[in-house]
Amino acid sequence: MKSQRIFPSLILIGFGLYFFLKQANIELFQGFFNWPTILCIVGIAFLIQAYSGKDNEAILPGVILFGFGLHFHVVHRLEIWPDNIGVFILIIALGFILRARAANSGMFHGVVLLVISLLSLFYDKITGWIGLITIGTADPAKFWPFIVMLIGIILLVKKK
Repeated sequence: MKSQRIFPSLILIGFGLYFFLKQANIELFQGFFNWPTILCIVGIAFLIQAYSGKDNEAILPGVILFGFGLHFHVVHRLEIWPDNIGVFILIIALGFILRARAANSGMFHGVVLLVISLLSLFYDKITGWIGLITIGTADPAKFWPFIVMLIGIILLVKKK
């Protein structure tokens, strides 16, 4: 019963602290008072609920919300931080992997998303290493979304 009160309590404490700092005009860093901070607060509340309340299902939304909030805070402040769809897929993959470690099942989804995110983040370097040459419409790299969809369809219709 006690663990069910952790999440709403943390949300109220986090929002209360956020609005107190806003009202007192105490800005912890530039851009603190905007919506990514709210995502981070909710994500942290989910993660604390997950790990202190033994609620493994709260890990995934916690990682996603905190990761997205962190990404939107950092993307324009650090030059090394990539602004690529692969970052979002990587955050979701990390959520699946952390949840799978706690629940001892479901690691496959996280690993597949991790591979997709790494391919997306390092696409230019990978194609350079492989030595793909782009020649008009004959470029095989243009067809990778169809290959990903085909793999998904195969996994969907394949019987165990």
